Amino acid sequence: MSRLTQWLLSAAGLVGAVIACAADFAQAAAPQAVRVYVGTYTNNAKSKGIYQVRLDLATGALSEPELAGEVANPSFLAIHPTCKFVYAVSEAGGKDAAVSAFAVAPETGKLTFLNKQPTRGSGPCYVSVDKLGKAALAANYGSGSICAMPIGAGGELAEATAFIQHTGSGADPKRQKGPHAHCIDLDPANRFALAADLGLDKILVYRFDAAKATLVPNDPPSASVATGAGPRHIAFHPSGKFVYAINEMASTVTAFTYDGQRGTMSELQTVPTLPADFKDSSSTAEIEVHPSGKFLYGSNRGHDSIAAFAVGDDGKLKPLGHQPTQGKTPRGFAIDPTGTWLVAANQGSDNLVVFRIDSATGELKPAGATAKVGAPVCVKFMPMP
Repeated sequence: MSRLTQWLLSAAGLVGAVIACAADFAQAAAPQAVRVYVGTYTNNAKSKGIYQVRLDLATGALSEPELAGEVANPSFLAIHPTCKFVYAVSEAGGKDAAVSAFAVAPETGKLTFLNKQPTRGSGPCYVSVDKLGKAALAANYGSGSICAMPIGAGGELAEATAFIQHTGSGADPKRQKGPHAHCIDLDPANRFALAADLGLDKILVYRFDAAKATLVPNDPPSASVATGAGPRHIAFHPSGKFVYAINEMASTVTAFTYDGQRGTMSELQTVPTLPADFKDSSSTAEIEVHPSGKFLYGSNRGHDSIAAFAVGDDGKLKPLGHQPTQGKTPRGFAIDPTGTWLVAANQGSDNLVVFRIDSATGELKPAGATAKVGAPVCVKFMPMP
């Protein structure tokens, strides 16, 4: 089975059955391109919402960006496992803090608004969809809370059936006066949801019921990172045996072993994402494990680079170096399904930049392909028909 076929199958959330999105593409000839959805900030008048480009899988070239759907501050996106729907947070406060659901036009990639539901908190900054496509999970950074919303057969969202307010504080009085939930993701078995809270220096773990879209604190309820580290996002290793947290405030990555039966984590190591001689201000943002499981990447905002690491059989990380992102403030990035290309979103310079990944060494090399998008902050791939 090819790496692309494996990705398409796993992206469809296979749990007992093959969902059509994966089956159709896995049985077809290798696609020439994939669709790339880009989440943005719209409060600078340079963007109107969610954009799309096509990535040529042979050359790494990007098509001209097109507006796919209008929505305010869609700073993070999630793709439904059927590839029929896209979900976007609106990073705002009050009644405007919500997750919006969109239907995807298969041929054009255009997004049609379905509905939206409030996240019951402020500053929603992350949304994910469980592997069965039954629920959308959101993290509210401003108020430090998480929620789960059932997804209907037509992709629409129902009111939240689970809501949990985090409590406590961290060591930094400026950044950690209270909780700041920064992400929530399902583990490979779809049994546990892990939420990184920057304000608490914890990865909180919840038992997840897809049929009921509920979240219940696990026992033990969390794992900790170093004091003042500020965990932001997490990424699972393809084996499911390891999970990695990128720490925004400390510019580090913490590696954990992961027990998928119990939903427990045990720290292996913590490594810096910055060169030892870099002394200016910087913070991390996105983290992703290569589909092969051999490499891990994290973005540095300030140093404006992608840090690369080799992943050992024991899950530990070995630094490989840094690749400048050819722009400012690389907030988000993603690796294409074949593991050949990495697309970085430079929020501060309004551009997407493509890098080729050396499959043997993990090294990133500029592909010479760029695209202009206003304040890009999130990148998500979807197969194309």
